[in-house]
Amino acid sequence: MSGQIEWVALSVFIFFFALVTVMGFLAARWKSGAIGADLDEWGLGGRQFGIWITWFLVGGDFYTAYTVIAVPALVYAVGAYGFFALPYTIIVYPFVFAVMPMLWKTAHANGHVTAADVVHGAYNSRALELAVAITGIIATMPYIALQLVGMSAVIHTMGLSGDLPIVAAFIILALYTYSSGLRAPALIAFVKDTMIYIVVLVAVVIVPAKLGGYGAVFAAADQAFAAKGGATGLILKDSQMLAYATLALGSAFAAFMYPHTLTGVFASNSADTIRKNAILLPAYTLLLGLIALLGYMAYAAHIKVDTPNEMVPVLFKTLFPSWFAGFAFSAIAIGALVPAAVMSIGAANLFTRNVWKTYLDPSISHAGEASVAKITSLVVKVGALAFTLFLPVQYALDLQLLGGLWILQTFPALVFGLYTRWFRAGGLLAGWAVGILWGSWTAWSNGLKPIATLSLGGATYSFYVGLGALILNIVVAVIVTAVVAWISPAEDRSVAVRS
Repeated sequence: MSGQIEWVALSVFIFFFALVTVMGFLAARWKSGAIGADLDEWGLGGRQFGIWITWFLVGGDFYTAYTVIAVPALVYAVGAYGFFALPYTIIVYPFVFAVMPMLWKTAHANGHVTAADVVHGAYNSRALELAVAITGIIATMPYIALQLVGMSAVIHTMGLSGDLPIVAAFIILALYTYSSGLRAPALIAFVKDTMIYIVVLVAVVIVPAKLGGYGAVFAAADQAFAAKGGATGLILKDSQMLAYATLALGSAFAAFMYPHTLTGVFASNSADTIRKNAILLPAYTLLLGLIALLGYMAYAAHIKVDTPNEMVPVLFKTLFPSWFAGFAFSAIAIGALVPAAVMSIGAANLFTRNVWKTYLDPSISHAGEASVAKITSLVVKVGALAFTLFLPVQYALDLQLLGGLWILQTFPALVFGLYTRWFRAGGLLAGWAVGILWGSWTAWSNGLKPIATLSLGGATYSFYVGLGALILNIVVAVIVTAVVAWISPAEDRSVAVRS
């Protein structure tokens, strides 16, 4: 990429970045409730977000800046396989419709702020609560770092070099998140999502028109993939079907186990709000499909980049006037701020409620919880920033892959307790441990790739490691629970969850 500063694009970028910064600080006065009064106000926005706010907030932290960068980059690199994100976002919303309203009711009735709160309420196990909390915190950290990767890509495309612009942007983010809590990303999400929609809808009309139509786009991509050979192509190969399906299914189950997506659920004002959002949120899947097509358009535009993550910014810089490129870059950068803020808040809520309050200061006041969470959110952001500045980007990519595998292993502890009292905490904890260890070892043995291969009867089957680990997790949880129930059938399994 050229090192020459694109002043028009940069000016537009600065304008919109300044706009959302002001909105972030003003968000502290938006809606009723004192931000520092308790964790419900700072970390969940007072649990008062309605249908449209929740739609923008959940969409904002589910479809991140890295999504806009990484999905078309993956399609650019491997072709049809990169479209796995589409079926996964289609699968996830029926799951949200069926499960999340029940989770909301449980959390609302018992004052739970985090998934670990819900798990402790269900099983009265501090060990299982801590396992869920630590998993959530660790899985979130590289996810925040990847938002910086997306922001860094557009900043460098505008000709800015060095780390100072990224540091300045994250300082601003840290300050208004500290000041306004969840209200800041909720308010900014309105601007972010509107801008992303405009950028993508313009791109999928204008770019093909400039390149000779979609026929020319697909032909150019097909020719490029044929030249590459291997597993790339416009259509999945038979050997990729199982891996594609399991990756989509496992990703769908993991998506709403992350602290940031659950924060949006807990912040809603009713179970009905969540159901209606599960109906409305698939509109983002259409947007995601259009975003993915940018990966094919790059071939027709003859885009050449050092890494696939640079592809989207270079495409906009090449085919659009500077002012619109600046608008697109600011949309992507703001798309990093919203999820990064919610992720840091979700991690801070977990640390405050399930580590600090449980083990360090059980008598902490409500205002004290809010103060600890504010400080923790700053520490989390600083950690993610340091990770991005001082370690190779590949580390963040690898850890985010492992993070998805790890967070998926909290699924049985969180979801099963909403429907049955049969499982024992010891069984779920054993399943979690086995899933984490086997999944991590298998992914590591395969060079930190998400897909593993199993040979049976002379045939080979490729599947998503995280889903395989989840299946093993559930099997172990069932066996251990059955053994424990047989040994001590009269064990008291007090349950605090109420639907």
